[in-house]
Amino acid sequence: MIDTIISFINDALYTYLLVILLIVAGIYFTVRTRFAQFRLIKQQFITISEKPSDSKKVSSFQALIVSTASRVGTGNIIGVSTALCLGGFGSVFWMWIIAILGGASAFVESVLAQIYKKKGNDGCVGGPAYYIQSALKSRWLAVIFSICLILTYAFGFNMLASYNLQSTFQNYDFYNPSVTPWIVGGICAVLVGYCLFGGGKRIIKISSLLVPIMGIAYVLVALIVTVLNIGALPSVFATIFTQAFDFKAIFGGISGSCLMYGIKRGLFSNEAGVGSAPNASASAEVSHPVKQGLSQILSVFIDTLLICSATAFMCMCSGVKPSESLSGAPYIQLALGTTLGDFGPIFITVAMILFAFTTLLGNLYYVDQTWLFLFKKQPPKWFLTVYRIVASLIIFVGAGLSAGLLWNIADVTMGLMAIINVPVILYLSKYAFRALKDYEKQVKEGKNPTFKAKDIDLPHPTDYWN
Repeated sequence: MIDTIISFINDALYTYLLVILLIVAGIYFTVRTRFAQFRLIKQQFITISEKPSDSKKVSSFQALIVSTASRVGTGNIIGVSTALCLGGFGSVFWMWIIAILGGASAFVESVLAQIYKKKGNDGCVGGPAYYIQSALKSRWLAVIFSICLILTYAFGFNMLASYNLQSTFQNYDFYNPSVTPWIVGGICAVLVGYCLFGGGKRIIKISSLLVPIMGIAYVLVALIVTVLNIGALPSVFATIFTQAFDFKAIFGGISGSCLMYGIKRGLFSNEAGVGSAPNASASAEVSHPVKQGLSQILSVFIDTLLICSATAFMCMCSGVKPSESLSGAPYIQLALGTTLGDFGPIFITVAMILFAFTTLLGNLYYVDQTWLFLFKKQPPKWFLTVYRIVASLIIFVGAGLSAGLLWNIADVTMGLMAIINVPVILYLSKYAFRALKDYEKQVKEGKNPTFKAKDIDLPHPTDYWN
Protein backbone atom coordinates (compact mmCIF):
# COMPACT_ATOMS: atom_id res chain seq x y z
CA MET A 1 0.00 0.00 0.00
CA ILE A 2 2.82 2.42 0.94
CA ASP A 3 4.62 1.64 -2.32
CA THR A 4 1.42 2.31 -4.32
CA ILE A 5 0.74 5.63 -2.59
CA ILE A 6 4.35 6.85 -2.98
CA SER A 7 4.36 5.78 -6.64
CA PHE A 8 1.09 7.69 -7.30
CA ILE A 9 2.45 10.89 -5.68
CA ASN A 10 5.69 10.48 -7.61
CA ASP A 11 3.93 10.19 -10.99
CA ALA A 12 1.65 13.15 -10.21
CA LEU A 13 4.58 15.37 -9.16
CA TYR A 14 6.75 14.71 -12.19
CA THR A 15 4.04 14.34 -14.84
CA TYR A 16 2.00 17.44 -14.07
CA LEU A 17 4.14 19.86 -12.10
CA LEU A 18 7.90 19.45 -11.79
CA VAL A 19 8.67 18.95 -15.48
CA ILE A 20 7.02 22.23 -16.40
CA LEU A 21 8.41 24.08 -13.36
CA LEU A 22 12.03 22.98 -13.87
CA ILE A 23 12.13 23.56 -17.62
CA VAL A 24 10.39 26.95 -17.50
CA ALA A 25 12.62 28.14 -14.63
CA GLY A 26 15.76 26.84 -16.36
CA ILE A 27 14.90 28.60 -19.63
CA TYR A 28 14.06 31.85 -17.81
CA PHE A 29 17.33 31.85 -15.83
CA THR A 30 19.34 30.94 -18.92
CA VAL A 31 17.88 33.83 -20.92
CA ARG A 32 18.13 36.37 -18.08
CA THR A 33 21.78 35.49 -17.34
CA ARG A 34 22.45 35.57 -21.10
CA PHE A 35 23.59 31.95 -21.15
CA ALA A 36 26.07 32.42 -18.30
CA GLN A 37 26.64 28.66 -18.09
CA PHE A 38 28.45 28.84 -21.45
CA ARG A 39 29.41 32.50 -21.75
CA LEU A 40 31.41 32.56 -18.50
CA ILE A 41 33.21 29.20 -18.65
CA LYS A 42 36.61 30.86 -18.23
CA GLN A 43 35.42 32.68 -15.11
CA GLN A 44 34.14 29.40 -13.67
CA PHE A 45 37.64 27.92 -13.66
CA ILE A 46 39.23 31.14 -12.37
CA THR A 47 36.80 31.17 -9.45
CA ILE A 48 37.56 27.69 -8.15
CA SER A 49 41.30 28.40 -8.15
CA GLU A 50 41.00 31.32 -5.71
CA LYS A 51 42.07 30.94 -2.07
CA PRO A 52 40.15 32.43 0.89
CA SER A 53 41.75 35.23 2.91
CA ASP A 54 41.89 32.90 5.92
CA SER A 55 43.29 29.42 5.22
CA LYS A 56 41.03 27.96 7.94
CA LYS A 57 37.88 29.04 6.07
CA VAL A 58 36.11 27.04 3.36
CA SER A 59 37.36 27.87 -0.14
CA SER A 60 35.23 28.03 -3.27
CA PHE A 61 36.91 24.81 -4.42
CA GLN A 62 36.09 23.01 -1.16
CA ALA A 63 32.43 24.11 -1.38
CA LEU A 64 32.43 22.87 -4.99
CA ILE A 65 33.82 19.52 -3.82
CA VAL A 66 31.20 19.09 -1.08
CA SER A 67 28.32 19.88 -3.44
CA THR A 68 29.88 17.65 -6.11
CA ALA A 69 30.31 14.89 -3.51
CA SER A 70 26.56 14.90 -3.00
CA ARG A 71 25.77 15.25 -6.71
CA VAL A 72 28.33 12.72 -7.94
CA GLY A 73 27.14 9.49 -6.42
CA THR A 74 25.23 6.31 -7.02
CA GLY A 75 22.82 8.18 -9.29
CA ASN A 76 25.63 8.67 -11.81
CA ILE A 77 26.00 4.90 -12.16
CA ILE A 78 22.84 3.12 -11.05
CA GLY A 79 20.52 6.04 -11.88
CA VAL A 80 21.79 6.30 -15.46
CA SER A 81 21.66 2.53 -15.91
CA THR A 82 18.07 2.50 -14.64
CA ALA A 83 17.09 5.34 -17.01
CA LEU A 84 18.59 3.48 -20.00
CA CYS A 85 16.87 0.20 -19.10
CA LEU A 86 13.44 1.66 -18.32
CA GLY A 87 13.36 4.83 -20.44
CA GLY A 88 15.63 3.94 -23.35
CA PHE A 89 18.64 5.70 -24.91
CA GLY A 90 16.61 8.87 -25.51
CA SER A 91 16.65 9.56 -21.76
CA VAL A 92 20.31 10.60 -22.10
CA PHE A 93 19.32 13.57 -24.28
CA TRP A 94 16.82 14.80 -21.68
CA MET A 95 19.46 14.39 -18.97
CA TRP A 96 21.68 16.74 -20.97
CA ILE A 97 18.86 19.26 -21.39
CA ILE A 98 17.99 19.29 -17.68
CA ALA A 99 21.70 19.76 -16.85
CA ILE A 100 22.19 22.64 -19.32
CA LEU A 101 19.10 24.45 -18.08
CA GLY A 102 19.81 23.38 -14.50
CA GLY A 103 23.21 25.05 -14.62
CA ALA A 104 21.46 28.42 -14.70
CA SER A 105 19.14 27.40 -11.84
CA ALA A 106 22.14 26.25 -9.78
CA PHE A 107 23.81 29.60 -10.46
CA VAL A 108 20.85 31.64 -9.18
CA GLU A 109 20.21 29.59 -6.04
CA SER A 110 23.91 29.60 -5.11
CA VAL A 111 24.29 33.37 -5.61
CA LEU A 112 21.26 33.91 -3.38
CA ALA A 113 22.72 31.56 -0.76
CA GLN A 114 25.89 33.66 -0.70
CA ILE A 115 24.04 36.98 -0.51
CA TYR A 116 21.85 35.91 2.42
CA LYS A 117 24.37 33.72 4.30
CA LYS A 118 24.68 34.13 8.07
CA LYS A 119 27.53 34.06 10.55
CA GLY A 120 27.75 30.72 12.34
CA ASN A 121 29.83 29.38 15.19
CA ASP A 122 32.30 27.83 12.76
CA GLY A 123 32.28 30.03 9.65
CA CYS A 124 29.27 31.03 7.56
CA VAL A 125 26.05 29.11 6.96
CA GLY A 126 23.20 29.53 4.52
CA GLY A 127 20.95 28.01 1.91
CA PRO A 128 17.29 28.15 0.87
CA ALA A 129 15.99 28.15 4.46
CA TYR A 130 18.04 31.29 5.16
CA TYR A 131 17.04 33.24 2.06
CA ILE A 132 13.39 32.21 2.51
CA GLN A 133 13.46 33.53 6.08
CA SER A 134 15.53 36.66 5.39
CA ALA A 135 13.99 37.80 2.11
CA LEU A 136 10.42 36.48 2.39
CA LYS A 137 10.14 36.87 6.18
CA SER A 138 8.58 33.41 6.29
CA ARG A 139 10.02 31.25 9.07
CA TRP A 140 7.27 28.62 8.67
CA LEU A 141 8.05 28.03 4.97
CA ALA A 142 11.77 27.86 5.76
CA VAL A 143 11.06 25.24 8.44
CA ILE A 144 8.96 23.17 6.01
CA PHE A 145 11.76 23.30 3.44
CA SER A 146 14.27 22.24 6.12
CA ILE A 147 12.14 19.26 7.10
CA CYS A 148 11.87 18.24 3.43
CA LEU A 149 15.66 18.49 3.13
CA ILE A 150 16.20 16.28 6.18
CA LEU A 151 13.72 13.70 4.86
CA THR A 152 15.47 13.75 1.48
CA TYR A 153 19.10 13.63 2.51
CA ALA A 154 19.09 11.80 5.83
CA PHE A 155 16.46 9.29 4.73
CA GLY A 156 15.47 9.05 1.03
CA PHE A 157 18.82 9.59 -0.69
CA ASN A 158 20.92 7.78 1.90
CA MET A 159 18.74 4.67 2.01
CA LEU A 160 18.86 4.57 -1.79
CA ALA A 161 22.64 5.05 -1.89
CA SER A 162 23.07 2.17 0.56
CA TYR A 163 20.80 -0.07 -1.50
CA ASN A 164 22.57 0.83 -4.76
CA LEU A 165 25.94 0.05 -3.19
CA GLN A 166 24.97 -3.42 -2.01
CA SER A 167 23.30 -4.17 -5.36
CA THR A 168 26.70 -4.09 -7.10
CA PHE A 169 27.66 -7.27 -5.23
CA GLN A 170 24.80 -9.28 -6.81
CA ASN A 171 27.03 -10.60 -9.59
CA TYR A 172 29.48 -12.24 -7.20
CA ASP A 173 29.21 -15.89 -6.13
CA PHE A 174 29.34 -15.03 -2.42
CA TYR A 175 26.22 -12.82 -2.64
CA ASN A 176 23.38 -14.03 -0.43
CA PRO A 177 20.22 -11.88 -0.77
CA SER A 178 19.26 -12.59 2.84
CA VAL A 179 22.64 -11.73 4.35
CA THR A 180 24.93 -9.69 2.06
CA PRO A 181 22.80 -6.50 1.90
CA TRP A 182 22.80 -6.26 5.70
CA ILE A 183 26.56 -6.85 5.94
CA VAL A 184 27.30 -4.17 3.32
CA GLY A 185 24.79 -1.80 4.93
CA GLY A 186 26.31 -2.40 8.37
CA ILE A 187 29.89 -1.72 7.25
CA CYS A 188 28.79 1.42 5.42
CA ALA A 189 26.80 2.65 8.43
CA VAL A 190 29.77 2.21 10.79
CA LEU A 191 32.19 4.07 8.48
CA VAL A 192 29.78 6.96 7.91
CA GLY A 193 28.99 7.13 11.64
CA TYR A 194 32.68 7.49 12.39
CA CYS A 195 32.97 10.45 10.02
CA LEU A 196 29.79 12.02 11.36
CA PHE A 197 31.08 12.08 14.91
CA GLY A 198 34.12 13.96 13.60
CA GLY A 199 31.93 16.88 12.49
CA GLY A 200 31.60 18.86 9.24
CA LYS A 201 35.30 19.66 8.83
CA ARG A 202 36.19 15.97 8.66
CA ILE A 203 33.46 15.44 6.05
CA ILE A 204 34.93 18.23 3.90
CA LYS A 205 38.45 16.84 4.27
CA ILE A 206 37.52 13.26 3.33
CA SER A 207 35.31 14.39 0.43
CA SER A 208 38.04 16.70 -0.88
CA LEU A 209 40.41 13.74 -1.01
CA LEU A 210 38.10 11.13 -2.55
CA VAL A 211 35.94 13.01 -5.08
CA PRO A 212 38.68 14.08 -7.54
CA ILE A 213 40.36 10.64 -7.48
CA MET A 214 37.03 8.90 -7.94
CA GLY A 215 35.85 11.15 -10.77
CA ILE A 216 39.11 11.09 -12.77
CA ALA A 217 39.47 7.30 -12.59
CA TYR A 218 35.87 6.76 -13.60
CA VAL A 219 36.01 9.10 -16.60
CA LEU A 220 39.29 7.55 -17.79
CA VAL A 221 37.82 4.04 -17.77
CA ALA A 222 34.72 5.35 -19.57
CA LEU A 223 36.93 6.87 -22.26
CA ILE A 224 38.83 3.60 -22.69
CA VAL A 225 35.62 1.60 -23.03
CA THR A 226 34.14 4.11 -25.49
CA VAL A 227 37.31 4.17 -27.63
CA LEU A 228 37.44 0.35 -27.70
CA ASN A 229 33.85 0.40 -29.03
CA ILE A 230 34.13 3.58 -31.09
CA GLY A 231 32.54 1.96 -34.14
CA ALA A 232 29.24 1.83 -32.26
CA LEU A 233 29.15 5.59 -31.56
CA PRO A 234 27.31 6.72 -34.73
CA SER A 235 24.44 4.31 -34.13
CA VAL A 236 24.37 5.22 -30.42
CA PHE A 237 23.96 8.94 -31.20
CA ALA A 238 21.34 8.16 -33.84
CA THR A 239 19.34 6.10 -31.32
CA ILE A 240 19.61 8.81 -28.64
CA PHE A 241 18.14 11.51 -30.87
CA THR A 242 15.59 9.24 -32.56
CA GLN A 243 14.13 8.10 -29.24
CA ALA A 244 14.41 11.54 -27.62
CA PHE A 245 12.13 13.07 -30.27
CA ASP A 246 9.72 10.18 -30.62
CA PHE A 247 6.89 12.29 -29.19
CA LYS A 248 4.22 9.72 -30.06
CA ALA A 249 5.90 7.20 -27.75
CA ILE A 250 6.61 9.85 -25.10
CA PHE A 251 3.06 11.15 -24.83
CA GLY A 252 1.61 7.66 -25.22
CA GLY A 253 3.04 6.70 -21.83
CA ILE A 254 4.69 9.78 -20.35
CA SER A 255 5.34 8.43 -16.83
CA GLY A 256 7.55 5.67 -18.26
CA SER A 257 8.99 7.61 -21.19
CA CYS A 258 12.58 8.61 -21.94
CA LEU A 259 11.57 12.23 -21.24
CA MET A 260 10.42 11.43 -17.71
CA TYR A 261 13.31 9.11 -16.84
CA GLY A 262 15.82 11.57 -18.26
CA ILE A 263 14.42 14.42 -16.17
CA LYS A 264 14.00 12.32 -13.01
CA ARG A 265 17.43 10.72 -13.08
CA GLY A 266 19.08 13.93 -14.31
CA LEU A 267 17.54 15.93 -11.48
CA PHE A 268 18.35 13.18 -8.96
CA SER A 269 21.96 13.29 -10.08
CA ASN A 270 22.71 17.02 -10.47
CA GLU A 271 20.12 18.40 -7.97
CA ALA A 272 19.98 21.76 -9.79
CA GLY A 273 17.13 23.85 -8.40
CA VAL A 274 16.41 21.38 -5.62
CA GLY A 275 18.00 23.63 -3.00
CA SER A 276 20.70 21.31 -1.65
CA ALA A 277 23.94 22.65 -3.13
CA PRO A 278 23.30 26.22 -1.87
CA ASN A 279 23.91 24.90 1.66
CA ALA A 280 27.49 24.11 0.65
CA SER A 281 27.78 27.23 -1.52
CA ALA A 282 26.99 29.51 1.42
CA SER A 283 29.91 28.12 3.44
CA ALA A 284 32.53 29.37 0.95
CA GLU A 285 34.67 32.44 1.60
CA VAL A 286 34.50 34.47 -1.64
CA SER A 287 34.76 38.19 -2.45
CA HIS A 288 31.61 38.17 -4.60
CA PRO A 289 28.50 35.91 -4.50
CA VAL A 290 28.61 35.39 -8.27
CA LYS A 291 31.91 33.54 -7.94
CA GLN A 292 30.22 30.75 -6.03
CA GLY A 293 27.32 30.70 -8.46
CA LEU A 294 29.76 30.15 -11.32
CA SER A 295 31.50 27.29 -9.52
CA GLN A 296 28.14 25.55 -9.01
CA ILE A 297 27.46 25.66 -12.75
CA LEU A 298 30.70 23.75 -13.12
CA SER A 299 29.55 21.23 -10.51
CA VAL A 300 26.34 20.50 -12.44
CA PHE A 301 28.25 20.05 -15.69
CA ILE A 302 30.84 17.77 -14.06
CA ASP A 303 28.06 15.64 -12.66
CA THR A 304 25.76 15.22 -15.65
CA LEU A 305 27.52 16.24 -18.86
CA LEU A 306 30.73 14.46 -17.84
CA ILE A 307 30.12 11.62 -15.39
CA CYS A 308 26.53 10.65 -16.25
CA SER A 309 27.47 10.77 -19.94
CA ALA A 310 30.50 8.60 -19.19
CA THR A 311 28.23 5.94 -17.69
CA ALA A 312 25.76 6.19 -20.55
CA PHE A 313 28.37 5.78 -23.29
CA MET A 314 30.08 2.90 -21.47
CA CYS A 315 26.76 1.08 -21.47
CA MET A 316 25.45 2.08 -24.89
CA CYS A 317 28.68 1.33 -26.79
CA SER A 318 29.10 -2.12 -25.24
CA GLY A 319 26.47 -3.76 -27.45
CA VAL A 320 24.55 -5.09 -24.43
CA LYS A 321 20.86 -4.39 -24.94
CA PRO A 322 19.19 -2.72 -21.93
CA SER A 323 16.11 -4.38 -20.47
CA GLU A 324 13.94 -4.07 -17.38
CA SER A 325 15.45 -7.24 -15.90
CA LEU A 326 18.95 -5.72 -16.10
CA SER A 327 17.93 -2.37 -14.59
CA GLY A 328 20.49 -0.93 -12.18
CA ALA A 329 23.89 -2.42 -11.35
CA PRO A 330 23.54 -5.63 -13.46
CA TYR A 331 23.32 -3.69 -16.74
CA ILE A 332 26.43 -1.59 -16.29
CA GLN A 333 28.43 -4.49 -14.84
CA LEU A 334 27.47 -6.71 -17.77
CA ALA A 335 28.28 -3.89 -20.22
CA LEU A 336 31.76 -3.37 -18.77
CA GLY A 337 32.36 -7.08 -18.42
CA THR A 338 31.69 -7.48 -22.14
CA THR A 339 34.46 -4.99 -22.98
CA LEU A 340 36.94 -5.32 -20.11
CA GLY A 341 36.37 -8.88 -18.89
CA ASP A 342 36.50 -9.60 -15.15
CA PHE A 343 37.99 -6.15 -14.44
CA GLY A 344 34.75 -4.40 -15.48
CA PRO A 345 32.40 -5.57 -12.69
CA ILE A 346 35.17 -5.20 -10.08
CA PHE A 347 35.87 -1.63 -11.17
CA ILE A 348 32.18 -0.72 -10.95
CA THR A 349 32.01 -2.17 -7.44
CA VAL A 350 35.04 -0.13 -6.32
CA ALA A 351 33.65 3.02 -8.01
CA MET A 352 30.28 2.46 -6.33
CA ILE A 353 31.93 2.15 -2.91
CA LEU A 354 33.65 5.52 -3.39
CA PHE A 355 30.63 7.17 -5.04
CA ALA A 356 28.24 5.95 -2.34
CA PHE A 357 30.54 6.90 0.53
CA THR A 358 31.08 10.47 -0.65
CA THR A 359 27.37 10.82 -1.46
CA LEU A 360 26.44 9.77 2.07
CA LEU A 361 28.92 12.22 3.59
CA GLY A 362 27.88 15.11 1.34
CA ASN A 363 24.20 14.47 2.07
CA LEU A 364 24.69 14.44 5.83
CA TYR A 365 26.77 17.62 5.68
CA TYR A 366 23.62 19.33 4.33
CA VAL A 367 21.57 17.86 7.18
CA ASP A 368 24.09 19.12 9.75
CA GLN A 369 23.74 22.63 8.32
CA THR A 370 19.94 22.34 8.45
CA TRP A 371 19.95 21.49 12.17
CA LEU A 372 21.84 24.75 12.78
CA PHE A 373 19.01 26.65 11.12
CA LEU A 374 16.20 24.86 12.94
CA PHE A 375 17.81 25.24 16.38
CA LYS A 376 19.11 28.77 15.62
CA LYS A 377 22.38 27.62 17.20
CA GLN A 378 24.48 24.49 17.58
CA PRO A 379 22.06 21.69 18.59
CA PRO A 380 22.58 20.06 22.03
CA LYS A 381 25.22 17.33 22.09
CA TRP A 382 22.71 14.67 23.15
CA PHE A 383 20.50 15.54 20.14
CA LEU A 384 23.40 15.35 17.67
CA THR A 385 24.46 12.01 19.13
CA VAL A 386 20.96 10.56 18.72
CA TYR A 387 20.62 12.01 15.22
CA ARG A 388 23.96 10.61 14.05
CA ILE A 389 23.12 7.16 15.41
CA VAL A 390 19.71 7.26 13.66
CA ALA A 391 21.31 8.52 10.41
CA SER A 392 23.74 5.60 10.49
CA LEU A 393 20.93 3.11 11.20
CA ILE A 394 18.96 4.49 8.24
CA ILE A 395 21.90 3.65 5.98
CA PHE A 396 21.91 0.12 7.42
CA VAL A 397 18.15 -0.34 6.89
CA GLY A 398 18.18 1.04 3.33
CA ALA A 399 20.51 -1.70 2.11
CA GLY A 400 17.79 -4.32 2.57
CA LEU A 401 14.69 -2.56 1.22
CA SER A 402 13.02 -2.58 -2.23
CA ALA A 403 14.69 -0.66 -5.06
CA GLY A 404 11.42 0.61 -6.56
CA LEU A 405 10.15 1.92 -3.22
CA LEU A 406 13.46 3.66 -2.46
CA TRP A 407 13.67 5.35 -5.88
CA ASN A 408 10.09 6.62 -5.46
CA ILE A 409 10.68 7.91 -1.91
CA ALA A 410 13.83 9.76 -3.01
CA ASP A 411 12.06 11.25 -6.05
CA VAL A 412 9.08 12.45 -3.98
CA THR A 413 11.07 14.09 -1.17
CA MET A 414 13.45 15.70 -3.68
CA GLY A 415 10.44 16.90 -5.68
CA LEU A 416 8.92 18.55 -2.61
CA MET A 417 12.16 20.49 -2.05
CA ALA A 418 12.13 21.70 -5.67
CA ILE A 419 8.46 22.73 -5.47
CA ILE A 420 9.34 25.07 -2.59
CA ASN A 421 12.75 26.27 -3.78
CA VAL A 422 12.16 26.96 -7.49
CA PRO A 423 9.29 29.47 -7.04
CA VAL A 424 11.31 31.20 -4.30
CA ILE A 425 14.41 31.64 -6.47
CA LEU A 426 12.23 32.78 -9.37
CA TYR A 427 10.84 35.51 -7.10
CA LEU A 428 14.26 36.53 -5.72
CA SER A 429 16.24 36.03 -8.93
CA LYS A 430 16.34 39.77 -9.72
CA TYR A 431 18.98 40.16 -6.99
CA ALA A 432 21.09 37.40 -8.52
CA PHE A 433 20.82 39.09 -11.95
CA ARG A 434 21.87 42.44 -10.44
CA ALA A 435 24.81 40.75 -8.73
CA LEU A 436 25.86 39.19 -12.05
CA LYS A 437 25.71 42.59 -13.76
CA ASP A 438 27.83 44.08 -10.96
CA TYR A 439 30.36 41.22 -11.23
CA GLU A 440 30.75 41.51 -14.99
CA LYS A 441 31.14 45.28 -14.78
CA GLN A 442 34.08 44.87 -12.38
CA VAL A 443 35.66 42.13 -14.51
CA LYS A 444 35.56 44.45 -17.54
CA GLU A 445 37.29 47.11 -15.45
CA GLY A 446 40.11 44.65 -14.73
CA LYS A 447 39.24 44.31 -11.03
CA ASN A 448 38.98 41.27 -8.81
CA PRO A 449 35.22 41.65 -8.16
CA THR A 450 34.08 42.50 -4.64
CA PHE A 451 30.49 42.85 -3.50
CA LYS A 452 28.46 45.23 -1.39
CA ALA A 453 24.73 44.73 -0.80
CA LYS A 454 23.99 48.40 -1.48
CA ASP A 455 25.40 48.08 -5.02
CA ILE A 456 22.37 46.01 -6.05
CA ASP A 457 19.85 47.94 -3.91
CA LEU A 458 19.22 44.90 -1.71
CA PRO A 459 16.32 45.83 0.61
CA HIS A 460 16.97 43.05 3.14
CA PRO A 461 19.54 43.07 6.00
CA THR A 462 22.51 40.73 5.67
CA ASP A 463 25.29 39.53 7.99
CA TYR A 464 27.87 40.02 5.23
CA TRP A 465 28.45 42.38 2.29
CA ASN A 466 27.85 45.57 4.27
